[in-house]
Amino acid sequence: MFVDRVEIEVHAGDGGSGCMSFRREKYVPEGGPDGGDGGSGGSVVVIAREGVDSLSALAHRKFWRADKGNRGEGANRHGRNGQDLTILVPPGTVVIDAENHFVLKDLTQPEQHFIAARGGKGGWGNTRFKSSTHQAPREFNEGEKGERRRLIFELKAIADVGLIGKPNAGKSTLLSRVSKARPAIAAYPFTTKQPNLGRVQIDAERSFVMADIPGLIEGAHTGVGLGLEFLRHVERAGILIHLIEPLPLDGTKPLENYRAIRNELRQYNEQLCQRPEIVVVTKCELPGAAEVRQRLTEELQRDVLLISAVTGQGLNHLTGAIAREMTGGKTRE
Repeated sequence: MFVDRVEIEVHAGDGGSGCMSFRREKYVPEGGPDGGDGGSGGSVVVIAREGVDSLSALAHRKFWRADKGNRGEGANRHGRNGQDLTILVPPGTVVIDAENHFVLKDLTQPEQHFIAARGGKGGWGNTRFKSSTHQAPREFNEGEKGERRRLIFELKAIADVGLIGKPNAGKSTLLSRVSKARPAIAAYPFTTKQPNLGRVQIDAERSFVMADIPGLIEGAHTGVGLGLEFLRHVERAGILIHLIEPLPLDGTKPLENYRAIRNELRQYNEQLCQRPEIVVVTKCELPGAAEVRQRLTEELQRDVLLISAVTGQGLNHLTGAIAREMTGGKTRE
């Protein structure tokens, strides 16, 4: 099961109490304080780990607690520190404070980590309170309480290239043709229920990660369909490949579909419209595809590609255009 947003509660471990104790040894006429300190509580640590591809492990466990520290003992024995609790998440996970709604950490790279809740310090034993004027202290400290927090984890797929467009625009088919990814493909809307990632090899030395973003519909920026969940993943893509179907099954017009998707991006995050965009008319084997490409070229005043993921026509031109865009528009010498 793919999960890209969960809310959990984390408790760091409490610190152990210090000990009040005095030496009681035979033939030692003058004993003294020998109470040890309590151990510190374990912290809750979040780590981005390569190979973890979903937040599903967090979805079935809403409460996470680290070990508490042990209390101190006599003979100046300190309590054992509590063990840290590690939570593994995929790279691309944003950790948000659920109460105040601000970002605590954006874990974009593998092995990035941060302490989500810090364990409490152990209390002092009575040995700590001994002084020249206070030879038999009976004071000791309780351990500190560990931090508690409610956290929201949001996964935003990290990709060099994101495929966007209406449902049935051919995103999953294209991804399956240019990479080894095997997304579900069918002739009905919302076949893709989650982002699919695939690595596309340009040549022996160069490659990029392509993400098939589930199809967007009008009103996505307000949460219609699964719009907000889908748009969240578009934010991570460096280059947007906008796929347009020449003969939409729902009877809509290709140019209107293009404008509708651009409007959803603008309403959700204005900066998404500033991303590099390559416009592509798919299913060029269908009648009227060339005319749709011509109208888009005239309206946008820039080149529009024509491809077929079924026959393979134009796929090399598309990967070449992506490679040039990734190198700032320069061809590799």
